[in-house]
Amino acid sequence: MADMRTRGMNGSDLSRTTAVRAAAIAEQLHHECTILLELYRKKESFSTDVTVADSRLVSVPPPSSQLDARDKLWRLHSALQQCRSLLERAAAKEEEELGGEVKGEYENQRKTVKDRLSLLLVNTGELLKAADGTAVLTPSIEGLELDGPAVLFEVKLWVYRIYKEVDYWTKTAVTTLQALPSVIARERVRTTRVRSTRSTRR
Repeated sequence: MADMRTRGMNGSDLSRTTAVRAAAIAEQLHHECTILLELYRKKESFSTDVTVADSRLVSVPPPSSQLDARDKLWRLHSALQQCRSLLERAAAKEEEELGGEVKGEYENQRKTVKDRLSLLLVNTGELLKAADGTAVLTPSIEGLELDGPAVLFEVKLWVYRIYKEVDYWTKTAVTTLQALPSVIARERVRTTRVRSTRSTRR
């Protein structure tokens, strides 16, 4: 993953408005992912207990209580960026293998999810930039399973697995973004105490 660095907030002020907006977008996106999964299961006649591999498709560092607000944002932004790449490849693979001439409710919902995900990425990018005032580097997608299988049924399971992955990360986005303001507040208190201690020692 490109240039993963641990940084404090360095006095930068993350926009509360942007954080609240991003959390709302994430909630809507998660709802839309749920609809997409249901439409896909119906389209492919999958039962709700159909199983796919448990391993994650997205590659990011594991969650840790040691990560500061910016690093949590970076981890989320990177995961969502990879999710969008997977979504794009899934759509292309479906059209290659299954044909995509007819556009119905499922195809429209798939586009809605992708567009909403792109909007969420814009907002998480703004939050990252606000964290330290620098441009956001595009996360690497190296190592993602973008080619997909060749057997038709396996293609269908692979697409389903991608949708499950996107659903997982949108749920993670909701949790992360809703908790962000309190995380930032705690970090500011800690930073203020450290500065105060240093000033006293001088």
